[in-house]
Amino acid sequence: MKENKREPLFHIVKRDALSFKEAFLIRAAAIIIALILCGVITMITTGISPIEVYKSIVIGAFGSARKTWVTFQNISILLMISLALTPVFKMRFWNIGGEGQVLIGGLAAAACMITLGNKLPNALVIILMIITSILAGAFWGFVPAFFKAKWGTNETLSTLMMNYIATQLVAFYTIVWEVPKGSGKIGIINQDSNVGWLPQIFGSKYLLSIVVAVLVTLFLYVYLSYSRHGYEVSVVGESERTAKYVGIKVEKVIVRTMLLSGAICGLVGLLLVGGINHTITTTIAGGQGFTGVLVSWMAKFNPITMVLSSFLIIFMNRGASEISTNFGLNQSYSDILTGIILFFIIGCEFFITYKIKKNHSLGKEGK
Repeated sequence: MKENKREPLFHIVKRDALSFKEAFLIRAAAIIIALILCGVITMITTGISPIEVYKSIVIGAFGSARKTWVTFQNISILLMISLALTPVFKMRFWNIGGEGQVLIGGLAAAACMITLGNKLPNALVIILMIITSILAGAFWGFVPAFFKAKWGTNETLSTLMMNYIATQLVAFYTIVWEVPKGSGKIGIINQDSNVGWLPQIFGSKYLLSIVVAVLVTLFLYVYLSYSRHGYEVSVVGESERTAKYVGIKVEKVIVRTMLLSGAICGLVGLLLVGGINHTITTTIAGGQGFTGVLVSWMAKFNPITMVLSSFLIIFMNRGASEISTNFGLNQSYSDILTGIILFFIIGCEFFITYKIKKNHSLGKEGK
């Protein structure tokens, strides 16, 4: 007796490559649907007009000149961390140690400011801060990369543990350098002399990190798209076996790429300590080392697209405080809205890569 196998009504089929316009329309539709859903949920749970909530988010991010500058400054920091993680992710090296690399870069900058602030000229202190922050971040990336390349250790665990070590180092030196003693905080470093404070561009204290972010974005775009090193990163990411077959030294690429990733994160730590906060704490990175993972994946490792991903996340986070002030809703409510929007954005990538196709053979069999 012949067994009848029941065929599914629909099939998931991989699409041919969509044009930029088609992919953009799918992503735009996902964001619109997400905003509508957020509006419905807002009405049901709070009774507040969703238009008023969205208006408050916009005001929170761009309601004044200062808010606008801070928003773009925050975007630049998140963007640089995301860019730092991108080359190693493209190589399929799962580095989740961006948080620790930023912290250790910031700690190196703070050490120069505190220990050398009254011994060396300001310009020399800043030069040493730049060098030590970049080297510290690079070293923090080198350690897990070396063990991965040499003995094949799990990079996810090793980079995660490096985060904890960096956090505890910052916590230790916070007590060593605390001002006043017993406060548990370092406070503003060199507040009277401003030694080690990075220079302002055109008189703006917000512009430096934005300019650096633009330069890093352009550099990473050229590096990944047009350089030999970028090509080797892509080949290793596609297949280590193929890379070895064509003569690429995979271990060398792993170490070199993680050095670059850590160096950029160290640079971010320098900007946070020397240019923005002028102090060091265990939370100075604000979890953006982990948020950068999401930004990088959402942008599919494209440095230019990453600008939009960073903008969306910072825009929602900056609007959170305004929502809290105007409607008495806490930070968690904004996180819920952000989560819904990100869920739709990530989910729409499925429809960009695949399509759902009806099984027409079932209809023919029925006839």
